[in-house]
Amino acid sequence: MTRKLRCHAIVLGVTVALTLAGCGGSDTPETSANSNGLEKTTITVGALPIPDPVSLYIANAKGFFKEEGLTVTPKIITGGAAAIPAIENGSLDISQTNYVSTFMAVSQGKKIKLVADMYQAAPNTFNIMVPKDSPIKTVADLKGKTVLVNNLKNIAQLAVTSQLKVAGLAETDVKFVEKPFPEMGNTIVSGQADAGWITEPFITANQSKHGFRKLVDTMTGQTADLPIAGWMATDEWASKYPKTLAAFQRAIAKAQQVASTDRKEIEAMLPKYTQIDAKTASVITLGAYPSELNANRLQKVADLMLEYGYLKSPIDVKSVIAAPASNG
Repeated sequence: MTRKLRCHAIVLGVTVALTLAGCGGSDTPETSANSNGLEKTTITVGALPIPDPVSLYIANAKGFFKEEGLTVTPKIITGGAAAIPAIENGSLDISQTNYVSTFMAVSQGKKIKLVADMYQAAPNTFNIMVPKDSPIKTVADLKGKTVLVNNLKNIAQLAVTSQLKVAGLAETDVKFVEKPFPEMGNTIVSGQADAGWITEPFITANQSKHGFRKLVDTMTGQTADLPIAGWMATDEWASKYPKTLAAFQRAIAKAQQVASTDRKEIEAMLPKYTQIDAKTASVITLGAYPSELNANRLQKVADLMLEYGYLKSPIDVKSVIAAPASNG
């Protein structure tokens, strides 16, 4: 479950500018003066090459970070679970995470704070996909099969498990194998797996390239409109750099508002950090981009995790959410 992060492992044509500093990260506070009095003015932020973290790139492109006195270097990750060691060792300051991985880590004693919201599911944004000629016709047919997820025991596995339950199966009835999103299509085509839990832009890409078909939309029923992803930092980092964190929160909130109100902004940004072209960006299915962390919405995730045995005891998500930034 703790896949080693690599700077170039899943780039696959992604043209994010990754400098040596971005690959190494630094926990040394910036000493140069800046108008906002930030404790640290340059930070490295982990993100997947998918639509979810588009606000990070919008904030950079529109100068929202710069307005706050921040220089932000994106760094590609494979998933929230894999990013937790990176925020702990300081190679990342802040990272994208899925809420399942975060709440699991907190339940295991990890000191992590959710600092901003990112992405919420919508219909057909997270599907189980199979080859067009696969004998798998229903979720029940997955019994004894191998299903790919980007990280084990994260939102992917929980979402698939919820659909297995509807079909009368248990999580143990399938074999889950970890594989980065960009590699799932070829892995399935080669016969190493039977199905994959796939998100955009890879849903559209695999439909076009391999003729994959949707077996089921995993964001239905219990998981409809499920909060998917947010931004996380360690408790220590959030306490050590409160002004830097607040600056990040303000810039991201502005970018989230852009993403939630203007799809064209998203379409223009996606080809710059993902594998998809402008034509594909214009047709992929997108979820929602909330501007605020809402404890009531996130509690739904934690409660679902408790129901499926991902948590041994309840979690009050309010304790995991960092204080929001002031407008000042």
